[in-house]
Amino acid sequence: MTETPPIRLTIPPERSGERLDRALATELAGSESRSSIQKLIRDGHILLNGRPARVATEVAEGDEILMSKPEPVAPEIQPQDVAFGLVFEDDHLAVIDKPAGMTTHPAPGSPDGTLVNGLLYRIRNLSGIGGVLRPGIVHRLDKGTTGLLVVAKHDEAHRRLAAQLEARTLKRIYEAVVWGEVMEEQFVIEAPIARHARDRKRMGIVEGGKAARTWGRVRFATPLASHLDLQLDTGRTHQIRVHMQHRHHPLVGDAMYGGRRRAIRTADPAVRRDADLLVREIDRPALHARALRFLHPESGEPLSFESPLPADFRRVLDFIELRRSR
Repeated sequence: MTETPPIRLTIPPERSGERLDRALATELAGSESRSSIQKLIRDGHILLNGRPARVATEVAEGDEILMSKPEPVAPEIQPQDVAFGLVFEDDHLAVIDKPAGMTTHPAPGSPDGTLVNGLLYRIRNLSGIGGVLRPGIVHRLDKGTTGLLVVAKHDEAHRRLAAQLEARTLKRIYEAVVWGEVMEEQFVIEAPIARHARDRKRMGIVEGGKAARTWGRVRFATPLASHLDLQLDTGRTHQIRVHMQHRHHPLVGDAMYGGRRRAIRTADPAVRRDADLLVREIDRPALHARALRFLHPESGEPLSFESPLPADFRRVLDFIELRRSR
């Protein structure tokens, strides 16, 4: 197992007297969680003044810390017969319609059963630019998000598609249902996104984070919920989910970003009962990657693909429409 270059730091006065794990979690906020630091200490990858230490060791001003973090060993990914929609395929690329509940590529907690496992089973050649864990993956969708993504079959196609993504000429259009009444007919959200300081599974609006821009248009809006078209100008992790929470309109069904129990608790009393019933119609964020538009990486031909709304998303819309008609 190889290690990344070691991190060296000196304990500042304000950390003196704290436990080693707590002091490091504070000093390394945003890059390492306290639990991961505790494991590194127990495994001997963090030295205090040149010697192994315990998690609860108290540090003092001027103490020298040396942290050598081992690189994870990439598992060998096995082809698996995983069900997904294949919308288009040629010698250069494939367009996939991903179902809900499927992770795009292997990750902690999802070692197999991913879209990548299925791609390796159904498609012989995939580009290697994304690395062994992400063969062919030009862009990804969250586990709960349904809809379209493009996969590259060789490295040149991957580079050309990635260039379109960077230049914002590869268009990704989503449909979403969010809580509450969005008043603007059209809107733009520009707010930087980075890893959440306290919860490594979440992202947040963070000053100094990566620039992120989302364009939105309202299809219809009610006091209960609104139906939106959304387009990404950047592709940050959880971007739509974080931006809509930032605007106080979290996605219906999105437990991570306030779109389930919290949304019901904070809903206007006039719609709280309907909110409780609505959230039962979907067990994931109400987000669907409906349309994908780009130039073919070899021929330059404009390509456009559409994905129909999945059944749970349709149920959410039907529920809202029924309440609107009353």
